[in-house]
Amino acid sequence: MSNGKVLVMGASGFLGSHVVMTLAEQNRDIRIFTRESSNISSIKHLEFEHAYGDVLDKDSVEQAIKGCSVIYYCVVNAKAWTKNAEQLRKININGLKHAMDAAMAAGVERFIYTSTFMTIGLNPSGIASEKDEFNFWDQAPEYVRIRVEAENLLLEYCKKGLPGIACNVAMTYGTYDTEPTLHGKILALVALGRFPFYWDATFSAVGIKDAAEAMVLAEKNGRIGERYIITEKLLHLREIFRLAAKTTGVKIRPFNMPVILMYAACVFYNILAFIRRTDTGFSFVSFRLSRMTKDYDNSKARKELNWNPRPVEEVIVEAAQWFASDDCVCGDLSLKNL
Repeated sequence: MSNGKVLVMGASGFLGSHVVMTLAEQNRDIRIFTRESSNISSIKHLEFEHAYGDVLDKDSVEQAIKGCSVIYYCVVNAKAWTKNAEQLRKININGLKHAMDAAMAAGVERFIYTSTFMTIGLNPSGIASEKDEFNFWDQAPEYVRIRVEAENLLLEYCKKGLPGIACNVAMTYGTYDTEPTLHGKILALVALGRFPFYWDATFSAVGIKDAAEAMVLAEKNGRIGERYIITEKLLHLREIFRLAAKTTGVKIRPFNMPVILMYAACVFYNILAFIRRTDTGFSFVSFRLSRMTKDYDNSKARKELNWNPRPVEEVIVEAAQWFASDDCVCGDLSLKNL
């Protein structure tokens, strides 16, 4: 593990902010890279140097990376449902390329990249591992195909000398989801008694603190050019919702929404979004993704990184408690703006 300055790019995000917290606990010399408008309320009490900029601005990226020996790249446009595929590509590929070019030029010691479990191929056994190359191009939405392209770009750069490591992070749950992720927002609505149903879907899930710890361990123990699946276990949406509702004691228990009615709900929300000229997280794409998730083998991360995550059920309970507490300060939690 390097003793030099560490740069966290995308430090205002859910995972990025927790990476900063984890590094701060280790008394690392931290610099963060965000836009000037970014919300950093969850980490503002920590000690770090602040570099402002945008990954699409090569000059600001190069300036931020100067003098840093380790890069944690946590910049992701994760809006799988957005109609603006061009913006997805700009952030997830062009921005990454700017950072990797600058990292190569600066001679950094490690480049820890936030990838997604969705880039792992499907295995006929039902349990996929890092050995499974992506293999469902015809079923995958544009968001997933772009993330696969980005990860492949990283691995190509590794062959050219970039000391990169990919962390394929599952659905993250936990506290301080201040600009709530879509799945975090739905969990919050369940905990607050505002989301009355679930559907037949499974999610590969992990606690946000554990995901951040895995990335820091990847800096120390990970092998260059490798990818590591960062998940704790596969959970049915029914169990996630049951835990959240039980934790906060809401009287309304979510009921099982038949798949055909879920499709109808997606039609309604997509029409509404079209009228409003906005995107909606409650889309065909997000619904289809929720039903595509299979189980994943995390033994490589456990063994090579020496990673030992907490049971994700405990984390979901903590997240539900946080969303329902007076300490929760986060973005919009209304059902109408899903």
